Amino acid sequence: MSGSSSGPAADIHISQEHPALQGRTGKGVFVAVIDSGVHADHPHVEGVVGGVAIEEDGARHDDYVDRLGHGTAVTAAIKEKAPEADIYVIKVFGRTLSTSTGVLVQAIDQAIEQGARIVNLSLGTAKPEHELTLWAAVNRARESGTIVVSPKAHEGRAWLPGSLDGAAGVVLDWGCPRDQLRLVRGEGQEAIFVASGYPRPIPGVSPERNLKGVSFAAANATGILAGLLQDRPDIRSVTDIITILD
Repeated sequence: MSGSSSGPAADIHISQEHPALQGRTGKGVFVAVIDSGVHADHPHVEGVVGGVAIEEDGARHDDYVDRLGHGTAVTAAIKEKAPEADIYVIKVFGRTLSTSTGVLVQAIDQAIEQGARIVNLSLGTAKPEHELTLWAAVNRARESGTIVVSPKAHEGRAWLPGSLDGAAGVVLDWGCPRDQLRLVRGEGQEAIFVASGYPRPIPGVSPERNLKGVSFAAANATGILAGLLQDRPDIRSVTDIITILD
C-alpha cells in the first residue's frame, strides 16, 4: 500500500501585524490567572476584576495579594499584550511556588464557574500520576469553552496539564520576539504554541537578572491569545484558534 503526504504545515507567526490580531487589545476577554496572586495596583497591572485565594485545605478567602512576585509579573506580561483584558486572580501559591493537584483542580473549576475564556497556568508538573485528574479538569474546561494555556514541556520533559489534549501547550523559545506567538504544526502532530520566556521589562533591571522562563512563555502566549478572542465568542478551543489563523 502506498500513500502521499503534503508535509508539515508552515509555521504561523502571530503578532499585531497579523490580520487576525490587528488593533485588538483583549477588551472584554475574561482571563483567569492561577498563580501566586497579584498586586492589583502595580502600574503594569492597573487593576483586576476580582479574585480568590484557595488554601491547601480548600478554604477560600479574598486575600489574593501576591507576596512572591511571580503572579504579578505573569499578569503584567499578559496585560502588556492585552491591556484591556479582564483579569480574575486565583491565588494557589502562598509562601512557595508549589501547590497540590487538588488545589489546582479547584482553581481550574473556579475559573470555569466564573466564565473565564482563558486560564493562564504558568506552572505544571511532570508527574504522570496526576495525568488523569488534570485531564478531567482540562476536559471540563474544554466542554465549557474555556481554553487552558500552560507550558507543554520543561527541561526536556512533558509537563501537565500543558501537554494534554485540549490544552494550549506552550514551548519556550528564547529567540522568539516577546511580542510574537508562533504556531507550529508538524505532520500528524498537535499544534504547539511557541513564545518567548522573557517577562515584561523592568526599567533598570537587565533581562538576565529579571524573572524569566517557561512561566512567561505561557503568559506571553495568553496575552496574544486574549487579543485573538476579542469580539470572537465563537472561539472556544485550540481548534477554533487554528481555524481563525488559517
